[in-house]
Amino acid sequence: GKDQTRELAGRGSRGRRMGEMAMSSPDSLDTGAGGGVAVRRAAAEDVEAVIRLDRSDTGLAKPDYWHDRFARYGSRDGRFFLVAEVGGVLRGFIIGEVRAWEFGSPPCGWIFALGVDHDHRLRGIGTRLFEAICERFRASSVDKVRTMLAVDDNLNLSFFRSQGMTGGPFIQLEKSMD
Repeated sequence: GKDQTRELAGRGSRGRRMGEMAMSSPDSLDTGAGGGVAVRRAAAEDVEAVIRLDRSDTGLAKPDYWHDRFARYGSRDGRFFLVAEVGGVLRGFIIGEVRAWEFGSPPCGWIFALGVDHDHRLRGIGTRLFEAICERFRASSVDKVRTMLAVDDNLNLSFFRSQGMTGGPFIQLEKSMD
């Protein structure tokens, strides 16, 4: 399959199940016995690998989009663009931010992109990324994390449910602009 990465919110996502994690440091994590997965903040040189992961899943190269995501989320407070490496090779990423007071919601963490290399699924990478971003959200004084998925995105839905996420108090609405 080609389900290596997929942006989650607003793009008809589908994804993959991923594995487990324990967080230790806000900037990096090397799990050693847990498969040698290191999670850290993305660097500018990681963007090309993220583009390749996304292109392998979507069939579309979106370099401007991913460079913009890095510029917006790579190093700003309350915004997180994290990558996971195995053996020094980038195998996954997660992006999110702390959002506050949208439609009355207290500050919470939002995850809007998650991807793991197809050949490295079910090895704990997704869970390591999820836990790493949640640790950063906690350090930003929020106690909830949210995401939004396409209604038929069973793989990502299964993954996020396996992380303890359930339906929240909001309903997404939309209208065609044509």
